[in-house]
Amino acid sequence: MYKLYKWLRGVITAGGDTTLIVFADIDDELQNGEELKEEYWKTAQRQNIKIEDFNKVVFIFAKDRIENWVEFLLSGSTDEYKEGQRIKDNSMVRQAARRLASMCLSGFSEKLPPSLEWSCKNWHLFVRRMKGEGKLF
Repeated sequence: MYKLYKWLRGVITAGGDTTLIVFADIDDELQNGEELKEEYWKTAQRQNIKIEDFNKVVFIFAKDRIENWVEFLLSGSTDEYKEGQRIKDNSMVRQAARRLASMCLSGFSEKLPPSLEWSCKNWHLFVRRMKGEGKLF
């Protein structure tokens, strides 16, 4: 979390269409992505990051561990409040990533775990920004 401002300054310096995407786990003391995003914002403010620059960051946050998403994407169910099993088979992760992309592209008609739904919405904001569409922030 404390390196965000360094990464963001690097993106700002690079200019153009460079995008910072932050992947992280939401730890037990926080309930959801918004709370973790707020923690990142507090850190960014202390480093004089402007809100318009901070709002360009794409946040992808899994509750507890990303393995819960893999479990959900492969089986259709998970409990985000229990740690999913560690995944050591890259083919399983690849399969889950393809399913995630498909679900996010289709508008995720099925019920997703809360952190996965929150992150898909952030991904949609990223896609809209890259296409130059509508009000983003």
